[in-house]
Amino acid sequence: MKFGKEFVAQMVPEWQEAYMNYGYLKSLIKIIQHSKHRHKPHPHHHRLSLYSAFAGLTRSRHHQEPTSPSSDIENQAILVHAVRSDGGSHESYETTFLMAAEEGGVMELEYFRRADDEFNKVEKFFRGKVAEVMKEASALNKQMDALIAFRIKVENPQRLFDWSCEMTRLASDVAASTAQLAASIPRGAKASRRAMEFIEEGGSSSSQGENSSEDDKDEKRREDHNIDNQKLNVEKPNRYRGAMPAPLEVLNRVTMNQTVETPRSTIKGSLNVPQQTELKFTRENLKKVEQQLRGAFIEFYQKLRLLKSYGFLNILAFSKIMKKYDKVTSRNTSKPYMNMVDNSYVGSSDEVTKLIERVEITFIKQFSNSNRRKGMAVLRPKPKKERHRITFSMGCLAGCTAALTVTLILIVRARHIMDHSGTTQYMENIFPLYSLFAFVFLHMVMYSRNIYFWRRYRVNYTFIFGFKQGTELGYREVLLVSFGMAVLAIAAALSNLDMEMDPQTQDYKALTELLPLFLVLLVVVILLCPFNIVYRSSRYFFLVCVFHCICAPLYKVTLPDFFLADQLTSQVQAIRSLEFYICYYGRGDYKHRNTTCRSNDVFNTFSFIVASIPYWSRLLQCIRRLFEEKDPQQGYNGVKYFLTIVDVIMRTAYSHNKDVNFKILAGIFSIVSAVYCTYWDLVVDWGLLQRNSRNRWLRDKLLVPYKSVYFAAMVLNVLLRFAWLQTVLNFNVAFMHRQSMIAVVASLEIIRRGIWNFFRLENEHLNNVGKYRAFKSVPLPFNHDEDHHQHNH
Repeated sequence: MKFGKEFVAQMVPEWQEAYMNYGYLKSLIKIIQHSKHRHKPHPHHHRLSLYSAFAGLTRSRHHQEPTSPSSDIENQAILVHAVRSDGGSHESYETTFLMAAEEGGVMELEYFRRADDEFNKVEKFFRGKVAEVMKEASALNKQMDALIAFRIKVENPQRLFDWSCEMTRLASDVAASTAQLAASIPRGAKASRRAMEFIEEGGSSSSQGENSSEDDKDEKRREDHNIDNQKLNVEKPNRYRGAMPAPLEVLNRVTMNQTVETPRSTIKGSLNVPQQTELKFTRENLKKVEQQLRGAFIEFYQKLRLLKSYGFLNILAFSKIMKKYDKVTSRNTSKPYMNMVDNSYVGSSDEVTKLIERVEITFIKQFSNSNRRKGMAVLRPKPKKERHRITFSMGCLAGCTAALTVTLILIVRARHIMDHSGTTQYMENIFPLYSLFAFVFLHMVMYSRNIYFWRRYRVNYTFIFGFKQGTELGYREVLLVSFGMAVLAIAAALSNLDMEMDPQTQDYKALTELLPLFLVLLVVVILLCPFNIVYRSSRYFFLVCVFHCICAPLYKVTLPDFFLADQLTSQVQAIRSLEFYICYYGRGDYKHRNTTCRSNDVFNTFSFIVASIPYWSRLLQCIRRLFEEKDPQQGYNGVKYFLTIVDVIMRTAYSHNKDVNFKILAGIFSIVSAVYCTYWDLVVDWGLLQRNSRNRWLRDKLLVPYKSVYFAAMVLNVLLRFAWLQTVLNFNVAFMHRQSMIAVVASLEIIRRGIWNFFRLENEHLNNVGKYRAFKSVPLPFNHDEDHHQHNH
């Protein structure tokens, strides 16, 4: 793989705008190369440029020495200066090209100007992110101080030993780890040592000589130990002993944060009941605090790793592009330019590396019981591997699904089953039972397709959904589950094609009639299975989101919750099928294959309720977000779902009572709802139809390189949105049964939802990219009084 593609593949997706634009600089080098080829080389005459002729008489007005180490300026092509702008707090770098008078020198001058811009952009971003993680390190240090005191209070409530001795021991442990890490500090970075002592100074980061970083470069630096370490080891304990707070004084300035949202806390909040923030020293609370801080450290560690990777990749990219430039122009600019890069903040700063070491030490000591292997397995989970057996099993089940589908069609055609008198009976009773599996299968296939394209176009869906690293399902796994369910459903459907009854009892065979129910129960059992089989973490994530949708608005609304609620709005017909299951098997109609459900008033009443449940859940989520976020857009979104609820109720009423008034009302609300929803899909959810964007009528940034895809998706969304009008206008197709038409329309809505999913998440990803939002904020368990006081002021 070429470096350019590898560089893009290794980027943090949300930070891609902050990386060096390797492709653009490479295109400039190609232009320089073409310019060199167009002009024949002239005999080389040694001449000095105007700048080099007077180089000894001029100095930078900023009194900065050039970072190029060469003493013979006449043989140099570039000079790199560190420049501090007026009022600026940090340096920027400028390159002076000394050969601008040569043929093609103008393009080379432009190349170095753009290279400087790219490097200064990288430098500024890296410096800002380091400042952010330093602040987070300080906050985590305070949290760990509180945790240590909280843990001591819980485990030793009677104070049976001397606290000062205990804290002296912790300080000694800190000094030991500090001495070991001090040897690895480069000479150029000594000045930043004090800023890096956040986590190290807390009792939480104590470890007796245990190092954690697994990078080869870091391991090399740690091998050198000299006499200074022993001196530091002796001198530091006294310093830390004085700096350490009293063991339990920390708890006097700390209150508990209510970070876990529950229905009880929501109700209390709506009633303005004051929250309980006093510390309760119980083992249950200690366990909750440890879990929250454990998650905060894991998230913080991942951020540090990506920040370190960001710096390394950009330095490597500049090295590659400068070598490529030297190769094309036959100059020697790589060495002086890379000297500047290495001496810059992004090249010489090791704050991130040292923070990584300290986080590893702290995590292993405090959250892994000093078990390094266990701790590092949590901090650095192994990347998920694509297993061949998954691909093979998926292909095998896909082939079985295709074969069984062809068999089903051939049997129906060969036996003329649909021409018999029992056709209506079969379509009214058995077909709705199996259509449930068809709807779920189609939705899972669309989801797997979305996963494939999200990965292809680098949409960070795992971050957006909040999947735990290493547990997210790939498109192969989703297809494996969907084809497995399809094989069972089609096999059961084949057995139900037997239309013969028992001549004595006039009943159908109970076993074959109960197969659809057995399949539904099997799916429910697998979904609720507590054992670690069939992707337990994904099943648990799904069930939690379903529970939050059902209990809306009692839980804080997150993106996975309202995204799943949107999916359920496209599965109204599947939910109605579940209602039919309860009635069909609960009343015993399966024995005669003749249902009386549709003539039952209770069933018809519940048809209205069931059809509106997903939209009602989504409406409640919008209301909660409106009150929490004070965002009027959530109110407009809620109006959309309210109109849809009225629309669904009117269409359901018309389907049960063919009254002209219901038809008119259903038609009006269907059109209004479809227009409103279509506008919201295209403009708000997808961010398209921006007239003044760089891509006219689309948006400024597009991940799919083909604009026609977006226009085709918009047209399809409009057409499929209005497909529901069929239920009002009663389009009749001669060769299709009414239940078949309902299934087709429901399937079209699922396909529309699958298309909507891709562009909705693409727009969310681009919003994250615009804000460089690559990590979710993790709530911390403790709230310090001084922080709260500063926040209020």
